[in-house]
Amino acid sequence: MLAIAARVGYSETAFLKAHGAGGRTYDVKFFSPEAEVPFCGHATVAAGVALAQRDGPGDLTFNTAAGEVPVATSIDDRGQATATLTSVAPEILDVAEADLSQALELLHWTRDELDPSLPPRIAYAGVRHLVLAAATRKRLAQLDYEFDGLKALMLRLDLTTVDLVWRESEHEFHARNPFPVGGVVEDPATGAAAAAFGAYLRAIGAVTPPVRVRVRQGEDMGRPSELLIDVDADAPEIRVTGTAVTIAD
Repeated sequence: MLAIAARVGYSETAFLKAHGAGGRTYDVKFFSPEAEVPFCGHATVAAGVALAQRDGPGDLTFNTAAGEVPVATSIDDRGQATATLTSVAPEILDVAEADLSQALELLHWTRDELDPSLPPRIAYAGVRHLVLAAATRKRLAQLDYEFDGLKALMLRLDLTTVDLVWRESEHEFHARNPFPVGGVVEDPATGAAAAAFGAYLRAIGAVTPPVRVRVRQGEDMGRPSELLIDVDADAPEIRVTGTAVTIAD
């Protein structure tokens, strides 16, 4: 699987095996070109869309290394398939000052370029992400980091991506996700980070649940994507919704 993912060259490749009768439950593994990833949100959405297009819409269950992930799929009147994943229970952690300083240095960011209303945290909803909020769209647009150094830091902290975000409005965000631990400079869409980010926003009081948050990602690399994040007041899990397009057949 790792060899196939390396040849395919996408940020992640999902491998599905039907589990039991009925074709609605799957054992799923995710591989980047360099490593297995316990959970990948955008590959989950894409796989859900592909299955809905092949087998028809409905509810699916993906058994992943991070836990069981329900996926609800639908197809609208125009034939557009949509998938919504429900994350495992999230967790939000503080970032050690030394680790934050090192991350900023490797990204060539300064503390003055951070948005003080969105403090740095490590967020988990299947895998861990360091969330850093830029104070300006210009800062987010300028991505030039030290690949090997950031990769080493992320491996030490067990991070899958660094979730760099900028808040355009109350419920609208832009994101970029460096992914050097997977051998990828930048991820065009990161559903796992979106789920973790929804939990992060709730934990720091940046949104009032129930709420839907929109994240636009991949624009600065010419691969625009849109992820919808639903944050509930009662249920801890986060739901992430998206569509998909065929880029190879």
